[in-house]
Amino acid sequence: MKKVLPLLALTAVAVALVGCTEAPERTASPRPVPTASASTEPTAPLIGAVAPVGEATALAAGLQAPWSVVPVQSGSALVSERDTASVVELTADGQARVAGVVEGVVPGGEGGLLGLAVLPEDSGATWLYAYFTGADDNRIVRMPLEGGAGTFALGAPEVILEGIAKARNHDGGRLAFGPDGMLYATSGDAGQPGAAQDPLSLNGKILRMTPEGDVPADNPIEGSLTWSYGHRNPQGIAWTESGAMYAAEFGQDTWDEINRIEPGSNYGWPEAEGIVGDSSFVDPIVQWSTDEASPSGLAAVGSSLFVAGLGGERLWIVQGADSGSPTTDAAFGELGRIRDVIAAPDGTLWMLTGNTDGRGDPREGDDRLVSVPLTSAG
Repeated sequence: MKKVLPLLALTAVAVALVGCTEAPERTASPRPVPTASASTEPTAPLIGAVAPVGEATALAAGLQAPWSVVPVQSGSALVSERDTASVVELTADGQARVAGVVEGVVPGGEGGLLGLAVLPEDSGATWLYAYFTGADDNRIVRMPLEGGAGTFALGAPEVILEGIAKARNHDGGRLAFGPDGMLYATSGDAGQPGAAQDPLSLNGKILRMTPEGDVPADNPIEGSLTWSYGHRNPQGIAWTESGAMYAAEFGQDTWDEINRIEPGSNYGWPEAEGIVGDSSFVDPIVQWSTDEASPSGLAAVGSSLFVAGLGGERLWIVQGADSGSPTTDAAFGELGRIRDVIAAPDGTLWMLTGNTDGRGDPREGDDRLVSVPLTSAG
């Protein structure tokens, strides 16, 4: 068992994923880094405007091209590694272990093992969902968690959606369960911009489905998983306390975007990029030049949005998104590329760096999972 620094007071569950010889072998392992202790009990949620305060504390180091992190209700966290196809468990007592390698992942370019999501059921069963690039397409599978924290195992994977076109870039890949209990997934245009404007294509979309992968009866297009379209390469998705949904989207040469997502709406790509004032499309609420952001993960705490910047190498903080008059600020420029950001159960913010993904400059100990406290911003 490989040592890693103890996790900051969270809840997560580890999973052993079904192995597959198609995925590359893991060549490095998490290693010890300093950390602070914290309560493992969930805290009362912060409301209104929220901001990070203090220094970032490392929770784990030595990760390889990590892409997504999810806590589960058992004291651990799960991290997906894009290129090794591994799911790494980080336990509450400071251990790291490769829980398994997801079957069927074929990494290449920006594709590989991407987003994770967890769904506990009233029966006590828990599912781990994974979005990944396979031999012929991008797809979503779910796997039952079995066993206990530190020794969890995954049952057989069940494909709930296949046929999302793949490419060496623009694969999307984020998964999240919304307040309505539905599973949302982001898909890129896979280098085929016209697909984003086809409501019946699975690409260039935010998709909404039941936990089993079926089309919900209240989706805006009958018989279609499309929730919104006209997206180039959306990744982060999150909901503020008002229930409003937001998404982060990579632009091409001009503007990266944060969009407020409304069902059935068209966000313009490839006809529009950034704020254009064309009533045919929904303009973003925030835009940045592409060297400032490259927005990947997105988290919401209270009414505040937190955006993981890859190319911009910073955390963007968006206040007032629901008001229609958002403001932005930036922090944590010392971490390099930031791939994912999530609201942790203990009231902190977790950030997952992405300096070993082939586009960054790895520092000693990269890649890392770090935590930063949050406080009311008044």
